[in-house]
Parts: sequence; C-alpha cells; structure tokens
Amino acid sequence: MKKYLSMLMLGVTALVAATAAHAGAIDDAVKRGTLKVGMDPTYMPFEMTDKRGEIIGFEVDILKAMAKSMGVKLELVSTGYDGIIPAFLTGKFDMIGSGMTLTQERNLRLNFSEPFIVVGQTLLIRKDLEGTIKTYKDLNDEKYRLTSKLGTTGEMVAKKLISKAKYHGYDNEQEGVLDVVNGKADAFVYDAPYNVVAEKKVGNGKLVFLEEPFTFEPLAFGLKKGDYDSLNYINNFLHQIRNDGTYDRIHDKWFKSAEWLKDME
Repeated sequence: MKKYLSMLMLGVTALVAATAAHAGAIDDAVKRGTLKVGMDPTYMPFEMTDKRGEIIGFEVDILKAMAKSMGVKLELVSTGYDGIIPAFLTGKFDMIGSGMTLTQERNLRLNFSEPFIVVGQTLLIRKDLEGTIKTYKDLNDEKYRLTSKLGTTGEMVAKKLISKAKYHGYDNEQEGVLDVVNGKADAFVYDAPYNVVAEKKVGNGKLVFLEEPFTFEPLAFGLKKGDYDSLNYINNFLHQIRNDGTYDRIHDKWFKSAEWLKDME
C-alpha cells in the first residue's frame, strides 16, 4: 500500500511539474513582464509602419489594450507572414497577431481565439475592366493575371476559386496592388479592409474596388495547441472590450475615420 501511495504521489508531482512547465503564453508573458506578439506590419489598417517607423493599426491597439489588462508591456516582433507560423512554433514569440484568418488547415497546427473581426476577400481591378469584371468568376480565365500576398488566404482563394487565371504572389501587399495600377496584372485579391484603403492610398484613379466579399474569413489570434489557459484569458478579454466600449472606440478610429492616413504619408 505504501509503495502504491508513493508511486501515486510521484505521478501527481510529475503532473503538477509538467503543468507548471507548460503554463502557457499568457502566464509566461506575465512572469516576463512583456507580451511578445509576432506580426507582419504590412496589412492596412490592421498593422502597418507609420512615417516615424512605429507599428500602428487596429489590431495593434487591441493588443495594446490586452497587454494593459495583463499589466505588461507589448513587444511586436516583426516577422514575414509566409514564415510566421514556423517562427511562432519555434518559440520566437508568445502568440500570432497578424490579421490571420482562422482556417481549418491552420487550425490543425494552431489553437485560435474567438474572432476579433470578420472580413472577406474582395477585388481591386484595373479601371479599364470596370463593367467587364463584375465578380471573381469573371476573372476565371487564362487571359487574366492575378496578384496577392504570399501565404495569405488571398493567395489560397485565387488559386482555388480563380484557378484558370495566371497568378503571381508577392512578399507584401503593396507590390501586388502596384502591379495592377501599372497594368502588369488585372486584379489584386485581398481582404476588404485593406483593399478599401489601398484604392484610396495607391490607386491613383487607376483601380476599381469591387467591395462585395466573396468569402467568409474570421480573423483571430493564434496560440500553441493545448494552451487553453491563454485562450480562456484572451476570449474573456475580447468579451470585456466588446461590452465596455473599448472595441467600438478602437474600431471606429481605424474604420470610420481617415485621420490615421496622415501618419502614413
């Protein structure tokens, strides 16, 4: 009996030690005093670099509020989007906060928080194609050339739903948009919030924004598989800011005002 109890206690001790060793991203950040978030700051108006070199945006402000609620500093780790999941899984930062769409494919590798916003894929087309191209289906022809950003759902959608068209991906969004502006491509496939800003900022009157989304894409924060304590904290935080006015204030700053564009010029 004593031997059995000793083995039982050893098992409990090992379990407690293992649990403590894998406390989760939020607990680690609190102990460290800094929440490290991986982010590719090229996605207007979610995360972008202003003229002073500071990373600003809708998602950035949500993360600042999250870090404040934890009593820690926020550290944004600039990381190329195409390699952001591998970098996260090797421990470069605590979580992913980079306008990431919660897809089933990604969910096999990551846990996701509840969505903090829902967007959809839209099109920026050449001005001379207005009337000819009315939906994404009209682009599904080998005579058309599409662009998007590498590793994004824009790229996935272009290859899956508009597969007959030629496709070229870029490391950042602006390169893809400029291809359309300069007549080297016919359409840029990307999230609605980015496209509405890009048309005004770099379109130069040469783009038409087809604003009707043709996909459903919830954006969420990415965490390691099994990190349920962190998921619980983040989801409760999102519930709180949605009901105390914080979320609406941040949302309106970035989506109902153009004041922030002055910081980008």
